[in-house]
Amino acid sequence: MLIVQKFGGSSVADAERVMNVAGIVTRAYREGNEVVVVVSAQGDTTDDLIAKAKEINPRGSKREMDMLMAAGEQISIALLAMAIETLGCPVISLLGWQAGFQTNSTYSAARIKTVNSERIRAELDRKKIVIVAGFQGLNKYDDVTTLGRGGSDTSAVAIAASMRADLCQIYTDVEGVYTADPRKIPAAQKLDEITYDEMLELATLGAQVLNNRSVEMAKKYGIELEVLSSMKNVPGTKVKEVTKMEKMLIKSVAKDTNIARVTIVGLPDEPGIAFKVFARVAQAHVNVDIILQSVGRDGTKDITFTVDADAGERTVAALKELCENVGAKSVTYDTDVAKVSVVGAGMETHEGVAARMFEALSDKTINIHNISTSEIKISILINKEDADRAVAAVHAVFFEN
Repeated sequence: MLIVQKFGGSSVADAERVMNVAGIVTRAYREGNEVVVVVSAQGDTTDDLIAKAKEINPRGSKREMDMLMAAGEQISIALLAMAIETLGCPVISLLGWQAGFQTNSTYSAARIKTVNSERIRAELDRKKIVIVAGFQGLNKYDDVTTLGRGGSDTSAVAIAASMRADLCQIYTDVEGVYTADPRKIPAAQKLDEITYDEMLELATLGAQVLNNRSVEMAKKYGIELEVLSSMKNVPGTKVKEVTKMEKMLIKSVAKDTNIARVTIVGLPDEPGIAFKVFARVAQAHVNVDIILQSVGRDGTKDITFTVDADAGERTVAALKELCENVGAKSVTYDTDVAKVSVVGAGMETHEGVAARMFEALSDKTINIHNISTSEIKISILINKEDADRAVAAVHAVFFEN
């Protein structure tokens, strides 16, 4: 059986945890499995590297930032390989490019083009455990690139897909996927399984368990994922196409405070103006989430949408010239907002979910700014200071009452 195991930064944060991970990996190997391990940078290493860069050059180029960021994973794979050596198992560590990761040239947010897994396969055939640096690859210019936030999850799923692995295990600091963040909501319940679509919504909406790109890839290639704890030897949560719990009304409540709300006031109320706005946003490589457009009056209309918090300033800069040219009154952004969402495939066949959610927020005097819906989720924008209270109130209505 071929197993891909991924360990996040908290799982390898210090020597004790590295040895713990080495134990998990070697147990799987000694059970007769072929094992490929993908590892993130240790603990706060990535944040520390960013801080070091800002001390030297607050606006360092993205190419050089990628060269710096990739160093974190190189440290962790070597340390884990050394730990496994002490346990008596054959092992080799590989950087992303050595493991065959070819990406495009969007530095700091590269997309995987191909994974040439010949080197990994050759090392497995030599009966070795293979440890791969997640989050990184090589572009056509032979430059090191990084995959952006959560990129190690994507690396692990990409290896599993390219090698047709039997299972891809994502080890983290929680025991699986919960109905809410168990670190904030003590009554949160662990799910035995969840569908790709539900997990993708949760990942996109701020649940920091799996990266959304990794879930997209797993769904595309039919890779069954298992989210489980690196600290406790207990069953985790399976992520797959169809689950027995598919008709469960709501699977989880998520929040995202890492967002910015961009507002354009006084756009001309004319055909094609929305296209012009979002074409500029796309050219700036910014992903857009919730969009609200007001009804036109007096020849103008307003557009509000959300982006990642660190993209707010960049988005406004990209739109400034357009807004001046078309006579818009202003384009601004603020980060004093949060997104709270409920997700569940059962919403398709049950009425009243939105009413119950809004009633829970009303009871706590929490004001809703914007609303976005799909077949399996409802998202709202509220003040950031209300986010934790909102999650607790909504979770209580659907899971505790």
